[in-house]
Amino acid sequence: MAIHNIYSATENRISPSFEKKLNKPVQNQQNFADFLKKSIEEVNTSQKESDMLTEKLARGGNVDLHQVMIASQKASITLQTTMEVRNKVVEAYQEIMRMPM
Repeated sequence: MAIHNIYSATENRISPSFEKKLNKPVQNQQNFADFLKKSIEEVNTSQKESDMLTEKLARGGNVDLHQVMIASQKASITLQTTMEVRNKVVEAYQEIMRMPM
Protein backbone atom coordinates (compact mmCIF):
# COMPACT_ATOMS: atom_id res chain seq x y z
CA MET A 1 0.00 0.00 0.00
CA ALA A 2 1.40 3.35 -1.05
CA ILE A 3 1.53 6.26 1.34
CA HIS A 4 0.77 9.55 -0.37
CA ASN A 5 2.09 12.87 0.68
CA ILE A 6 -0.56 15.05 2.31
CA TYR A 7 0.54 18.05 0.26
CA SER A 8 -0.49 16.39 -2.99
CA ALA A 9 -4.14 16.94 -2.07
CA THR A 10 -3.65 20.69 -1.77
CA GLU A 11 -1.95 21.03 -5.13
CA ASN A 12 -5.25 20.48 -6.93
CA ARG A 13 -7.81 23.22 -7.33
CA ILE A 14 -10.40 23.64 -4.54
CA SER A 15 -13.69 22.00 -5.45
CA PRO A 16 -16.63 24.33 -6.29
CA SER A 17 -18.75 22.89 -3.48
CA PHE A 18 -16.02 23.71 -0.97
CA GLU A 19 -15.71 27.24 -2.39
CA LYS A 20 -19.43 27.75 -1.72
CA LYS A 21 -18.89 26.72 1.88
CA LEU A 22 -16.06 29.22 2.18
CA ASN A 23 -18.35 32.04 1.01
CA LYS A 24 -21.12 31.11 3.42
CA PRO A 25 -19.73 32.95 6.50
CA VAL A 26 -19.76 36.21 4.53
CA GLN A 27 -23.39 35.63 3.59
CA ASN A 28 -24.21 34.82 7.22
CA GLN A 29 -22.54 38.04 8.32
CA GLN A 30 -24.62 40.02 5.83
CA ASN A 31 -27.82 38.27 6.94
CA PHE A 32 -27.01 38.97 10.59
CA ALA A 33 -26.16 42.59 9.81
CA ASP A 34 -29.47 42.99 7.96
CA PHE A 35 -31.35 41.38 10.85
CA LEU A 36 -29.63 43.63 13.37
CA LYS A 37 -30.30 46.75 11.32
CA LYS A 38 -33.97 45.81 10.89
CA SER A 39 -34.36 45.15 14.63
CA ILE A 40 -32.85 48.50 15.57
CA GLU A 41 -35.07 50.24 13.03
CA GLU A 42 -38.12 48.59 14.64
CA VAL A 43 -37.06 49.85 18.07
CA ASN A 44 -36.58 53.32 16.63
CA THR A 45 -39.99 53.21 14.94
CA SER A 46 -41.73 52.24 18.17
CA GLN A 47 -39.94 55.07 20.00
CA LYS A 48 -40.99 57.59 17.36
CA GLU A 49 -44.60 56.34 17.44
CA SER A 50 -44.69 56.68 21.22
CA ASP A 51 -43.25 60.21 21.05
CA MET A 52 -45.75 61.23 18.36
CA LEU A 53 -48.74 59.94 20.32
CA THR A 54 -47.51 61.52 23.55
CA GLU A 55 -47.04 64.87 21.85
CA LYS A 56 -50.45 64.61 20.22
CA LEU A 57 -52.06 63.89 23.60
CA ALA A 58 -50.21 66.79 25.24
CA ARG A 59 -51.44 69.20 22.54
CA GLY A 60 -55.01 68.07 23.08
CA GLY A 61 -55.30 66.01 19.91
CA ASN A 62 -57.89 63.34 19.28
CA VAL A 63 -56.04 60.35 20.75
CA ASP A 64 -57.06 57.93 23.47
CA LEU A 65 -54.98 57.74 26.61
CA HIS A 66 -54.82 53.95 26.46
CA GLN A 67 -53.29 54.11 22.95
CA VAL A 68 -50.60 56.44 24.25
CA MET A 69 -49.88 54.20 27.23
CA ILE A 70 -49.74 51.04 25.11
CA ALA A 71 -47.36 52.68 22.62
CA SER A 72 -45.21 53.98 25.48
CA GLN A 73 -44.98 50.57 27.15
CA LYS A 74 -44.25 48.86 23.83
CA ALA A 75 -41.41 51.31 23.16
CA SER A 76 -40.08 50.87 26.67
CA ILE A 77 -40.11 47.08 26.50
CA THR A 78 -38.45 46.94 23.08
CA LEU A 79 -35.71 49.33 24.22
CA GLN A 80 -35.12 47.38 27.44
CA THR A 81 -34.95 44.12 25.50
CA THR A 82 -32.49 45.61 23.03
CA MET A 83 -30.29 46.87 25.83
CA GLU A 84 -30.33 43.49 27.60
CA VAL A 85 -29.39 41.68 24.39
CA ARG A 86 -26.56 44.19 23.85
CA ASN A 87 -25.35 43.63 27.42
CA LYS A 88 -25.35 39.85 26.95
CA VAL A 89 -23.43 40.13 23.67
CA VAL A 90 -20.81 42.39 25.27
CA GLU A 91 -20.56 40.03 28.23
CA ALA A 92 -20.08 37.03 25.93
CA TYR A 93 -17.42 38.91 23.95
CA GLN A 94 -15.56 39.81 27.14
CA GLU A 95 -15.75 36.19 28.30
CA ILE A 96 -14.29 35.00 25.00
CA MET A 97 -11.50 37.56 25.23
CA ARG A 98 -10.58 36.26 28.71
CA MET A 99 -10.14 32.71 27.42
CA PRO A 100 -6.52 31.54 27.32
CA MET A 101 -5.06 30.86 23.93
